[in-house]
Formats: sequence, structure tokens, C-alpha cells
Amino acid sequence: MPKSFVGVIIEESLEDKSVLKKVKVLSTKIEKVNEKHQTPWVSKWTLHTVEVPENKARDIAEQISKSLDSKHSWYADFKNDTHHFIIFRNKIFFIDRRSKEQYDEARQYGASLGIPEYQVDFHQEVKEWKR
Repeated sequence: MPKSFVGVIIEESLEDKSVLKKVKVLSTKIEKVNEKHQTPWVSKWTLHTVEVPENKARDIAEQISKSLDSKHSWYADFKNDTHHFIIFRNKIFFIDRRSKEQYDEARQYGASLGIPEYQVDFHQEVKEWKR
């Protein structure tokens, strides 16, 4: 049976929100933006935890990539046990979750866009790297 991907999409990061209709929203949390978020152009973040079927993951990643805010740098991501999609506007990383190098590349790309370092620390939960 295919493994679904689970991740978070911040509604305020999307210029075109229609992609939210194509995923299963598991939960929604609203966070008031503070200085640490470094997103003064919005007052809140609406964080949707979503489930994406494995067979639709690449298509949905591409739709998110095209839908992300063109004026500010954001990302969305979803993962399963083995792979992690990290999605920026017009760039998608499909990462083997055991690969520190692939995570480092995505982290460096996100930081190069001006996304705060603490937000692009994607691989902190990976316990054991592939040798």
C-alpha cells in the first residue's frame, strides 16, 4: 500500500489557495506572527497539516511551487518515512531522508532566499545518516 506524505502548508504563503482543495487537511492551527517569524507582511500564519497521497505527491508539489507567494520567500514541505518534498517557488527538492547532503543543499537554497536559518533546519530529526 502506498505511503502518504504528511506536512504543513502555510495558507498565507500561497497566492493561489486552490491547491488546498487537492489535499486532505488533517488539522489547522493559527499562529500570531511574532518577530522571530520574520514575516512582518502578515499578522498570522494559518498552518494546515495536510496528507498527500503518494501517487499525487509530485503533481501537488509542482502546484504548490507555482502557487507560492512571488513577493516573499516561503516553502512548504511534506514527507513520509523515506522521502521528503521541500518546495520553494519554482524549485522542488525530493530528498532521500537518509541523505545529509541533499538536506544541506535544500537548507542552503532556502537560506540563500533569505528564509531564517531556524526555519530551514529540515533534517534535525534525522537520527542516522546513510554511510
